[in-house]
Amino acid sequence: MIPVVRRAPRLAVTGDGVVAGERTIPEEVPVAIVHNGSTYAVMMATPADLEDFGVGFSLTEGVIRDLSEIEQIETLSFEKEGLPGVEVRLWLSGERAADAADRRRRLAGPTGCGLCGVESLEIAVRPARQVGAGRAFTGTQIARAIAALRPAQALNRETRAVHAAAFWEPEAGLIAVREDVGRHNALDKLVGHLVREGRAAEGGIVLLTSRVSIEMVQKTAMLGAVVLVAVSAPTALAVRTAEAAGITLVAVARDDGFEVFTHPHRVLTDDSQTQDRLKQDTTPTHDTQSTDQTAHVA
Repeated sequence: MIPVVRRAPRLAVTGDGVVAGERTIPEEVPVAIVHNGSTYAVMMATPADLEDFGVGFSLTEGVIRDLSEIEQIETLSFEKEGLPGVEVRLWLSGERAADAADRRRRLAGPTGCGLCGVESLEIAVRPARQVGAGRAFTGTQIARAIAALRPAQALNRETRAVHAAAFWEPEAGLIAVREDVGRHNALDKLVGHLVREGRAAEGGIVLLTSRVSIEMVQKTAMLGAVVLVAVSAPTALAVRTAEAAGITLVAVARDDGFEVFTHPHRVLTDDSQTQDRLKQDTTPTHDTQSTDQTAHVA
């Protein structure tokens, strides 16, 4: 097995001088997703939870529709020219295998890049899957979810260099956390875990420590989650995609509040004035020059 972290020598330069020492840093290796013997993609990723990664990536890329279409999965570590790597080998059922062969592409890009190597703009900006009605959450619940994520980021606490994706439910709390040097990879690992556990996503919240780009919304939609909460801001295209998919997009989530960008009817507050504003669930124009497209909830 390839280590997830390594100790690297470093020089700490401060106002008091230079001190030699070590720092724990995350490993980053090429991970090949292989369907029925053919490489579909190669992503730079953290070598942990890789079966989850293979399942989640295959689902969010549309290679499979559900877990039953995977007949077998295995991981194989290798070393080439002194550099480590991993193959995640998935054996798909007959129909899925034929479709995967038709769509196969080789992708080698930077860490967790969700669109590197995509062959056409049509694929890059494909419409996200429509989500169901789902459920609503209170502002307090959203705050609790974000607060629960921070202490659960074990790898980031050790390295300060990875992203996290997590799933939270009001009744059970934090269900799962997955971390990776790539934000897309972390979300794919989370999706794969939840699918393998057979857990429905409509009743919970997907949490991200990263910014929200279109791919993160697309992957959340493939999972079927209706609420996506991130600590950083979204892109304009991510907001439009979430609006069209029916996802409630909450971002810039901090200790003192958060911002609701789309479908605010799923966010409940005790403040009647604020709640009335959130109920005004009209389709926004998403004018990038305007600052009135969000509702701030303290």
